[in-house]
Amino acid sequence: MEIELLPVTRKDVARIISWLQDEEIIDNWFGRYSYGDPAHLGYHPEKILDSSENEWERIFDNPEHRILSVYTKQGDHIGELHLAIDGGLGDGHLSILIGRKDLWHKGYGTASMKAGLHKSFNQWELYRVWVDVPEFNKSARSMCEHLGFVHEGTLRKSRPHEGSRFNSVIMGMLSNEYQELLKSDRHERYHKL
Repeated sequence: MEIELLPVTRKDVARIISWLQDEEIIDNWFGRYSYGDPAHLGYHPEKILDSSENEWERIFDNPEHRILSVYTKQGDHIGELHLAIDGGLGDGHLSILIGRKDLWHKGYGTASMKAGLHKSFNQWELYRVWVDVPEFNKSARSMCEHLGFVHEGTLRKSRPHEGSRFNSVIMGMLSNEYQELLKSDRHERYHKL
């Protein structure tokens, strides 16, 4: 599956707002804040939509929050990639949303994650990239394992979901592990995922 990572537009943010009206999409993105609103890291979609150009640039040109829209090669906006960077540590928290539910489980999330890893290690020169996957999102955890992420720890009861709280799994990848994956026998398998 081929995707492109492009700068976020106001039309993209409007689509994010509409996607965040769907409970299943909310649960597979960042979930909800403890006060009930859909969580979204990096910016508040409703507030930024009609913001000034200066505010827009402050959000989307921020080197600590790399936010890009995910597009198909046919030009359809299908999601968002967010990388929260801690420059002092050389590490980043990577998250992917595929907002088009009709495209779930078709390889777009994997393609987006691979593109995010490529940018993280090659363009932004990070040392470590990590993901935070709620235990109920088994597809995301499986995808990350297949891409070579390593389980680093568990955040106990960190995710509210359907009236309960669930654990969240922290998985990470180091730059040398990423480079080894590209050189190893898994190279072909890695690029076919």
